[in-house]
Amino acid sequence: MEIETQGAMAEENFAQMFEESLQSQREVREGVVVRGTVIEIKKDNVLVDIGYKSEATVPLSEFRLVEGKRSVDVGTELDVFVESREDDSGLVIVSKEKADKLRVWDDISAAAERDELVKGTIIARVKGGLSVDIGVKAFLPGSQVDLRPVRNLDKLLGEEFEFKIIKFNKRRGNIVLSRRALLEQEREALKSTTLERIAEGEVLPGIVKNLTEYGAFVDLGGIDGLLHITDMSWGRINHPSEMLRISQEIEVQILDVDREKERVSLGLKQMTDNPWEDIEAKFPIGSQVKGSITKLLPYGAFVELERGVEGLVHVSELSWVKRITRPSDVLELDQEIEAVVLGISIEEAAFSIFAVSNETMINAIKDITVAEG
Repeated sequence: MEIETQGAMAEENFAQMFEESLQSQREVREGVVVRGTVIEIKKDNVLVDIGYKSEATVPLSEFRLVEGKRSVDVGTELDVFVESREDDSGLVIVSKEKADKLRVWDDISAAAERDELVKGTIIARVKGGLSVDIGVKAFLPGSQVDLRPVRNLDKLLGEEFEFKIIKFNKRRGNIVLSRRALLEQEREALKSTTLERIAEGEVLPGIVKNLTEYGAFVDLGGIDGLLHITDMSWGRINHPSEMLRISQEIEVQILDVDREKERVSLGLKQMTDNPWEDIEAKFPIGSQVKGSITKLLPYGAFVELERGVEGLVHVSELSWVKRITRPSDVLELDQEIEAVVLGISIEEAAFSIFAVSNETMINAIKDITVAEG
């Protein structure tokens, strides 16, 4: 009996020593994240069992509100960051918010290593770009917001997007994002699809992306097509801005597709009838016509006879009775005048016409060099 009692006491002592050994290994260490279980919710804080000899306390304010109540219950398991050893009340001070941030940093670090996308909400305008909340604050440079420069960055505040991490430094707390890189990847994938499906003669919707002296670039969905200035109108225009504006939605016809060089030529005027096809029948030489002045130049005035058809009245053909040095001396823009057709050049889509007024009579029709319309 005595032997059994001694054995039981030995087992009890061993268990106590083992427990004390385990407890000594779980001394509170500051600056680490540990797992705990909520055991009590008080007015201003939450008590958490983190496996130490002392319980931990978390400010209740660190738990988010859901329908007016804090999102925590007795028995909830959570990670906390040990901020300090026991305070005067014998409790360990921990932070749920800091543990959450550390976990977010780890998740972002893993996403950066795997080249994965992250979701975030644009929260503020900052110098050089925007601040984005992806669990922690990250920087989105203005040049990385979109494929094209965004003039009003404020309109993006509160918007949620996916981003690509292009720079990550956990030690410095520095994260740089790009939305443009993601859009470029999507655009490149879309380009191949668009090139495969489009065909000459097809009419497609597009958005004017850029205007140049020689034409306009139109986004067809992943690929830009060139709408040359000569394919915009049957009439004469001096600059694409006279007909188009950036971001304008238009329909264009596919004139040519070079899949090897990834080039697409577009047409706008080809979607309407060519007014020059039966021009000689509509405006025979010697016939009297009416039109409006569209442009005044030192050498003459351009007159629109109908949409897409213009003629040139040379300064020398403005009057039989007096010498006129500048068309603007006797004509005004949008003024309606009468004229006589002197010549037609269908190849150059050009008219030569002679202005007529009520005070003068036509005695002859002079031969002059046909000017381009």
